[in-house]
Parts: sequence; C-alpha cells; structure tokens
Amino acid sequence: MITGSKAVYLEPPMTFYSPLQTSGDLPLSSSLSLILDRCLSLPAAQAIHAHLLKLDLHRHTFLGNRLLHLYSRLGAVAVVLRAFDDIPTKNTFTWNILLASFSIAGRTTEARQVFDKMPQRDIVSWNSLISVYVSNGFVESAKKTLCEMRELGIRSNGYTLSISASYVYSPLQAKQLHGSAVRGGFHSSNTVVGNSLVDMYGKIGLVGYAFAVFRSLENPDNISWNSIISAFGKSGSANLAFGCFRSMKNSGFFPDEFTISIMISICSENEELAKGEQLQACCFKIGALSNSIVSSAVIHMYSHCGRLGDSLRFFAESEKWDSAIVDSLASAYARSGLVHEALKLFAMALRENIRPTEFTFGTILSSNSCFGMLDQGTQIHCWIHKLGMEADSIVSSSLLDMYMKLGSVESATKIFSSIPFKDLISWNAMIMGLAQNGQAEEGLVKFEEVLANGIRPDRITLLGVLSACSLGGLLREGKQIFSSMEKEHGMKPDLEHYYAMVEMMGRAGKLEEAMELIETMDLKPDVFIWDLLLEVCMTHGSLSYAEDVAQKMMEMEPRSYPFYSVMEKMYGARGKWESMAKVRKMMQERRVRRKSECCWIGIKNEIFSFSADEVLHHGGEITFSVLKLLVWEIVEKGYVQGEKKGVEIR
Repeated sequence: MITGSKAVYLEPPMTFYSPLQTSGDLPLSSSLSLILDRCLSLPAAQAIHAHLLKLDLHRHTFLGNRLLHLYSRLGAVAVVLRAFDDIPTKNTFTWNILLASFSIAGRTTEARQVFDKMPQRDIVSWNSLISVYVSNGFVESAKKTLCEMRELGIRSNGYTLSISASYVYSPLQAKQLHGSAVRGGFHSSNTVVGNSLVDMYGKIGLVGYAFAVFRSLENPDNISWNSIISAFGKSGSANLAFGCFRSMKNSGFFPDEFTISIMISICSENEELAKGEQLQACCFKIGALSNSIVSSAVIHMYSHCGRLGDSLRFFAESEKWDSAIVDSLASAYARSGLVHEALKLFAMALRENIRPTEFTFGTILSSNSCFGMLDQGTQIHCWIHKLGMEADSIVSSSLLDMYMKLGSVESATKIFSSIPFKDLISWNAMIMGLAQNGQAEEGLVKFEEVLANGIRPDRITLLGVLSACSLGGLLREGKQIFSSMEKEHGMKPDLEHYYAMVEMMGRAGKLEEAMELIETMDLKPDVFIWDLLLEVCMTHGSLSYAEDVAQKMMEMEPRSYPFYSVMEKMYGARGKWESMAKVRKMMQERRVRRKSECCWIGIKNEIFSFSADEVLHHGGEITFSVLKLLVWEIVEKGYVQGEKKGVEIR
C-alpha cells in the first residue's frame, strides 16, 4: 500500500498515519524509508520521528540513518545530533551523515571534531571534510587534508578532483590537477570531473584549455555547455559565447534557465542590449520568463544598460515575485542611487511574505552605507536579528562593511567578533574596513591572522591590504605584499592592485617609481591609472611629470575631462596663464564637457544631493549667509585673500 505511493507531503503530518494506526498494520522498514526520503518539511519529519519513537524503531541503524539524512537535508543540525546519539550501533554511513550535516552548515570546527572521532573513514568522509574547508575558505587546510589522505594510500575519486578544482587559482596548479585527472582516467569519461576542469580553466582565464577539455568530453551535458559558455563570457569573448550557444542548440541540447541567464548576463556585461532583447523574446516564446533566474537576469540587464524604466516595467509584469527577482530590482535601484526606492521595495517584500535573502540584505546595507544613514542601517540590523540571519556570512559581512563605511569601527568589530565561523568574506570586509578608517596596522595584523588560520587570501584580500598600506603610508610593507602576490599566492596583480600601488607610491612622493611601475606592468595601462598618477602629480606640484601623464591620457581619451581640469588648475597655480588658456581652447575645440562633482548625504530619512556648481540647494541661503559672516570676520582680523586660499562667495 505504502511502497506504491508517488509522493508523501504529509500536510498535516498526522493524517497520513491515522489509517496505519486504525488498521493495526506495522509499516515495514523499507516503507518508512520511502516516507523519510519523500518528506518535505521539518514538522512532517518530527511527526515521523515521533512515530518511530513510539514503535522503538529510532534505534534501528538503517531507519536511524534515514532519519539523520532527512534532518541533515532540512538543515536541522541540532536535531541531527540528538538523533545520532539515539543510534546505539553506528556504521560509517551514520558518521558520514553527521559530518555532512556540519559541512552543509559551514561549521568547520565541529566537522573536524567528528572526523577525528570516526572509528573508520571512507572516501566520502575525506571528501566531506575537504569540501567544508573549501566552502569556508580554508584552502590550506583542504590541501593538507588531501595530502594526508594520499599519504594513507586512499585513492581520490571524481568528487575529490571536482572539489580540488574549485580552489585552484594558478595555471600551474590547474595543469597539475588536470594531469591527475588524466592519470585517473576521469578527464573524458567522467562528465562531472570534466565540467569541473572546464569551470576551473575558465575561472583563471585559460579559455583555450577549457575548450580543449570540453571537446574531449565523451558525454557532455547541459552543465558542460553552461560552463564553457560562461568561460567565454568571463574572458570577454562574447562572440565565442554566442557561437557556442548556437552550437549547443544545433547539437540537440535544450538551453535551461542557467544557460539563458548566463547568456543574458553576457549581453548585460558587454552592453549588447539588442541581442539581450532577442533572448528575452525567445524566452517569452518558450515560457521561460516565468523562471525567477531568467527574470532576474533580464531585470539586471536592463538596469546595467541604463534602462531602469524597462527593469521596473518587467518587474511589474512578472507573474510571480520571489526573493531572486526582488534582489535584482533592489540591486538596480542601488546602482542608480535610489536608496529610498530600494528600502520601499524591501518593505513591500516583507508585506508580501517574501523572505529576504542574504543578497537582499547585502544590497540594502550597501546602499544605506553609501548615503551615511546609520539610523536606517540599525533598523535593518534589527530585521536581520528578528529573522535569525546574523550567522550568515554574507549578511554579517554586509553589516560589518556598513558599520565600517559609516565610521562605526566599534560596532563593526563587535559584529566580526560575534561571527562563529569566519570565512574569507568576513576577513576581507574587516581588512578593507580598517583600511578605510585609517587603521592600517590593525588591517595588517588581521591579514597575518588570515594566513595563520590557513585561509588562502584572494584578490580582494590582497587589495584590502595594499589599500591599508597606501592609506597608512606603509610603502615597504606594501611592496613586499605586492611582490608576494604571484610568488606566494599564485595570483597575477589586476589593474586594481596596480591602482593601489601607484597611489601608495604617489603618497610617498615616489613619482618616478610609480611611472616606472605603470610602464613596466604586464597589463595594458588604462586611463584611470594615468588619471590617478595625474592627481598625485598635482598633489606634489610636479608639473613636468603631470605634462607627460596628460599627454598619454590625451592620446587614450581626447575628450576626457579630468586631465584637462587638473592641468588647468596646475598651470593656474604656477601662473602659466598662456598654457592655461591653451588648455581651455583645446577643451572648446574638442567639445570637452565639464563634469560637476556631486555628493549625497542622508539626514532624518531624507537624502540630499549637492553639486559642485550648484548655488541653490536645501539650506543654501542660510549656509552662504553664515559663510559671508565668517569671511567678513576673517578679513576684519587682517586675513589677506591669496591666489590659492581665497574664498569665493557667489
């Protein structure tokens, strides 16, 4: 009767059991196992657990293991522990379920303790421990565990190689892992391993290798196609991604929601709006727009391409709103500086019983910190506390980042200390926050703690440390960390790391070194790095260097306003009026537009914007009246307005 059932939803749970109780039938262990496998909610699981307790079947190893697996799948780690203790005869499968429960929950310390207590371990045990280390950023610990496993003569399987591929960041390590896969016979016959290799090579920019692995797969699946399309997209090869998408359809594979969302994201990043709209039309024909992943990608595409109105229209026309769609629109609002609208959307989601995700809070908190609204931030913090999401690494890191940006280092430090299992995201937020608040040496101490804990730093970590060195004037330490990026951490510096080094050298007055670094860097210098050096030249009053940099910027972007502005100010400060007039004439001939700077500030739940060229704004009359009185008093006390320090009253 029970074994032939298709699904068991158990709503309400006890109604399912009433026929069994009245008929006097005793379910077989296989029947109960089927029920446990198809249980969908925690209340139903607890009802089945109660029934097993009444029948004294909870101590049965097979049924106890199925119950453990159910609670683990539902994320009820505390109940897993109690159910584990109820099983008198535990086998390796029992221990593996407990280990996997801690791994899924990200509880690294407990996972290691369970692993050490296991009387016997199999490859599943080792894979679970390596997986929890990788998921939480403890890459060095994962490597040590893998080496320990090999020393004991335990052979890696395909899943071990797949996990290992997720933490490879250097070409040399990638090729070594690929060699291991070939020697084990996994590279072409095992699709899961092949997909991991494709994703690995795409992540580190070796698209040619990724494509070679993809071509060697004997049985590629949708994930294989998605991985290679994503690899082409990440490398900036949009045309190859589109070609691969067409080949996928011609090969008889039907693009799923992940394929379409990847393609729409590629259109978004490359501002290929026309192609993105064509994909949207195809989605409409096949009914894929009802999928929240696809809908979220469409909303992001329009907002990224400057079409916020279309994002709003698409959101309003969506059949069903869920957390993914709300997250996309909140991100669109935040990107456009509409923090009030993002907060209204957050309130609407709560009214519609749409539970905010960690990404929702990350977006809202980021927007809030940009406008200096501490009161709003603490209110959102209260919501996070009510929803019990403070333990989530993304949410806690977003809170930490918000308090740091608002200058509340003490609150941020309390958040950081309260995080039970600190992953790399948390460490990065702390290091960056300390750097932004002028506590460079404390940031370096945290970086040393990251290394001491066996956590592998990523590009963001190293960027945060370099920023701390730059703001703290720690040139020697900054140079050491920069040179260790490739030697010790296997990462080539990005443009952002070079930005930090140029700024660091500029603050120290090492203009010649900064110029040499830019001219010898492996990457092609962009206009932003030259703009940064030009600002440094202006700070130190080095006109000769500034003229060289300005010439390079003019060749790259003849209509870029910043360098004209800097040169105009520098010539004016030196009294070179003829050169200053030439710059202004050049601006007129090339139709270079002045860009007025703008800033925002949040006061009592309202956001006010101030433009550099703006005369009338909120409270402007009072402000200028007070300023005039101050100038009058200063002049009365003998202050003489100079060329550099004069005050202009409009």
